[in-house]
Amino acid sequence: MNTPSSKIALVTGANKGIGFEIARQIGRSGATVLLGSRNRAAGEIAAAALAGEGLAAHCIPIDVTDRASIAEAAARITEGFGRLDILVNNAGITDPADGLPSAASLDAIERVFRTNFLGAVAVTQAMLPLLRQAHSGRIVNVSSGLGSLAQNGDPGYWSAAVKLIGYSTSKAALNMLTVQLAYELRDTAIKVNSADPGYTATDLNGHRGSQTIPEGAAEAIRLALLPDDGPTGGYSNSVGVVPW
Repeated sequence: MNTPSSKIALVTGANKGIGFEIARQIGRSGATVLLGSRNRAAGEIAAAALAGEGLAAHCIPIDVTDRASIAEAAARITEGFGRLDILVNNAGITDPADGLPSAASLDAIERVFRTNFLGAVAVTQAMLPLLRQAHSGRIVNVSSGLGSLAQNGDPGYWSAAVKLIGYSTSKAALNMLTVQLAYELRDTAIKVNSADPGYTATDLNGHRGSQTIPEGAAEAIRLALLPDDGPTGGYSNSVGVVPW
């Protein structure tokens, strides 16, 4: 891997679903895309598929719950590219034992939180030195409307009956990462935002979502490719601002 003049983008959980589409569209913008995947074989297949479309795509094995794996990924990017222009924290899970606060498995809550929030924090910390080497870095945290405290507390919200204490809390925490990191980096050229994909048909929900994968990926892509005068510290979907 040689250092190109195009932007370098890392998308975690990019071997399928929304992450794969985010990587594809960022690649179509002219960037070199690094497909972060816990499963190396699946990541290699996904990267080869994008390369077959004429995109500059590489697999980066990374398990966001494994600090050694994250450090190795950062070292590979440092050696191969020397910087990172875009980080999309997309990797996320649900757990069938998650649910209402009174009944959810504590182990399930911990598993979800470890991937969806702590994993994003760990990856961000490891990649920040590389993002600081970019002319204008972008960090996108792929959140969820279920992470909105305002929407969770609104009985009129279309998904008000969906109560997953582990998943929703992990996404609310991810939004706090966006707010605090944007503040910390306010005097830099790095912008940090949360994207709500909306109810998208993916493996995460058994393909029950009402949106297509390209529709679900759209807002994260927009935020990843923000111009230098774009916003930071926000939470939005393809329609507009999402209430915290």
